[in-house]
Amino acid sequence: MNALPAPAGPRTTAPEVDRLDFRNAMARLGAAVTIVTTDGPGGRAGFAATAVCSVTDDPPTLLVCLNRASSAHAAVRRNGRVCINVLAGEQADLSRLFGGRTPMVERFGTGTWTENASGTPELEGALVSIGCEIVTATGAGTHEVLFCRVLSVNSRSDGGALIYVDRSYREI
Repeated sequence: MNALPAPAGPRTTAPEVDRLDFRNAMARLGAAVTIVTTDGPGGRAGFAATAVCSVTDDPPTLLVCLNRASSAHAAVRRNGRVCINVLAGEQADLSRLFGGRTPMVERFGTGTWTENASGTPELEGALVSIGCEIVTATGAGTHEVLFCRVLSVNSRSDGGALIYVDRSYREI
């Protein structure tokens, strides 16, 4: 692969994009819906996330974007391990529960949760549950980008995926 040459001349600052325009554009970007969970010395916590993606398969690594203002932030960072539960089409109510202001203890009162090999809560019936160890994190505005090394994968062979696009849930 060839690197692009550096642009000639002085750099100019691009015009700032309006925050609302950006958010509206991102609403059009369909994404899988996940519940990211953790447990350990920092406590049990979880949050709904669509900003999750594969980074590499050697070693298997995912990234998860976590808002620093999230009620799960401190627990996730202290515990250092997460489980990324990819939701099935019929699990939109769980996403709403974990995406809102519901107290943490009540979030885990719905669904059946087991502990996976990484010691994190795994959702029974999720399309895929991926246990991970957080290996590094970097700041990006209001969020932290967590790079997570995959420790375990548990998947089911049937069912449609839940996605979020145009500010609504859809099953594909």
